[in-house]
Amino acid sequence: MQPAIALVLGAVIGVLLGFLGGGGSILAVPALVYGLGLDFRQAIPISLIVVGAAALSGAIPKARAGQVDWRLAAVFAAAGIPATFAGTAVGTLLPQPVLLVGFAVVMVVAGIRMLRESDDAGTACKTGDFGIDWKRCAPRAIPAGLGVGFLTGLFGVGGGFLIIPALVMLLGLEMGVAVGTSLVVIVANSAAGLIAHLGDADIDWSITAAFAGAAVVASLVAGHLGTRMETGRLRRWFAYLVFVVAVYVLVDTLFLR
Repeated sequence: MQPAIALVLGAVIGVLLGFLGGGGSILAVPALVYGLGLDFRQAIPISLIVVGAAALSGAIPKARAGQVDWRLAAVFAAAGIPATFAGTAVGTLLPQPVLLVGFAVVMVVAGIRMLRESDDAGTACKTGDFGIDWKRCAPRAIPAGLGVGFLTGLFGVGGGFLIIPALVMLLGLEMGVAVGTSLVVIVANSAAGLIAHLGDADIDWSITAAFAGAAVVASLVAGHLGTRMETGRLRRWFAYLVFVVAVYVLVDTLFLR
């Protein structure tokens, strides 16, 4: 029964990822915990596999289209990978209720980011045809990479809801390149997080295969269909759904357990 439920939940996450281009993975951990009854620490490595696989499937066509800034991706990954291991180490020291409350807070931040989508771009990394001015760019890129990597290790989230605004509004990348660059960073951080969790992870591979496989396939199909849709309203409704799930996590953790 669990693999069948995992297929359905994975497909839902994949559809959201495909339509929205990111953010849908924020519901992967709650789906695994409340939909499949897994422990929070069991859910994190499975979520990382799902997030990483979905990001990789989206990153490949972006890379082929030249919509990845590999230098900034390398900076984010170089800062984020060690931070991912640090987040994993901190997570092993915290009790599950604290992790769940922290995750709910991250969900609220993600929902707010979705409601405040903006096309306003920064200029920290804009240098015309002369490359990147690292004196201006690195002080913003490195802390952002550290923060995203830490959250990936701690909670098993991809962090696209933080990476993309940082790339667009702080560093000045165009949205299409920011999305492609974000996907590459998510793949790197998710792989590092999975490695960090493998030592003490109890992964149910049948659930993982069903969840990740359904998510990737549904994401690809929805991504193709989503090119014909206006996703602004869908993004707003999804943000409201994230808020509702965050409230449920908080109530369940603080009052029902």
